[in-house]
Amino acid sequence: MSKLSISELQLTRGGKPVLRDIDLELEAGELLVVIGPSGSGKSSLLRCVNRLNDIDAGSIHLDGQSVFDLPISELRCRVGMIFQKTAAFEGSVADNIAFGLALQGREISRGEILDLMRQISLEEDLIDQPASKLSGGQEQRLAIARALALEPSLLLLDEPTSALDPIATGRVEESLLRLRQETDLTMIWVSHSIEQARRIGSRVLLLDEGRVIREDTVEAMLDPLTGDRRALAFAEGDQAGLHQAD
Repeated sequence: MSKLSISELQLTRGGKPVLRDIDLELEAGELLVVIGPSGSGKSSLLRCVNRLNDIDAGSIHLDGQSVFDLPISELRCRVGMIFQKTAAFEGSVADNIAFGLALQGREISRGEILDLMRQISLEEDLIDQPASKLSGGQEQRLAIARALALEPSLLLLDEPTSALDPIATGRVEESLLRLRQETDLTMIWVSHSIEQARRIGSRVLLLDEGRVIREDTVEAMLDPLTGDRRALAFAEGDQAGLHQAD
C-alpha cells in the first residue's frame, strides 16, 4: 500500500488560483476524508494526484517517486479513482470489471472477478447480467470493482455516494471500509457530508478557497461540542461562519 506526499502544490485555472500551497502526508493504509465548501478545490486535489490536472508548481510523490516520472498507464493502475457519477460500459458486469485490464492486454479469470464482486458486496449472480440493468448503488460498487481489478495501492474517491440513497450509501461505505481493513488500501475520500466523515474517517482535511484550513483527527475536528468551529460551520452550511471562525 502506498504512501503519498504532496508539497507546495499549486493549481490555477483560467488565471484563477484553485489550489494554494497544499502540503499533505498520507501514510500507507490511511483513510483521509477531505471536506470543504463547494468550489474549495477538493476534486481538483484528487485530479492532480492522478494527473488528470496539470499542476503549476509543487511536487507529488507516491512511495518516494514523483508521479510525473511514472508512465501514465502505470500511474493509473497504482492510483485508482472513483468519480461521483459512474458509467457502466456496454456488456456484462464481468465485461465491465475486466475492462481496464483488457485495455492493457491483460486477462482476469472468472474466479478473480467473483472474488472482486464479493469484496465489494456485489451480488455474484449479477456477473453475466447487463451492466446497464444495475441500480445506482450496484453501479457504483461495479466501478469500485473495476478500479480494484487493476490492483491499485491508492484509491481516490470523489464523493462516491453523493448520488445514492441512504441504503445504497451504507452498502458502499461498508464495502470500502471492509476492503480497507482486509487489504490496508490507502484512500482519500472527498465527501460533502460531515456525518459520513464521522462514520468513515480517522483523519480529516478541511479545504476552503484552495487552502488547507486545518488537518486533524475526526474527533478533534468534528465533535459536535468541542470540534473545530470552521469545520462545524461548513457542516451547517454557514459559509460566513467558516470564514469568520478563529
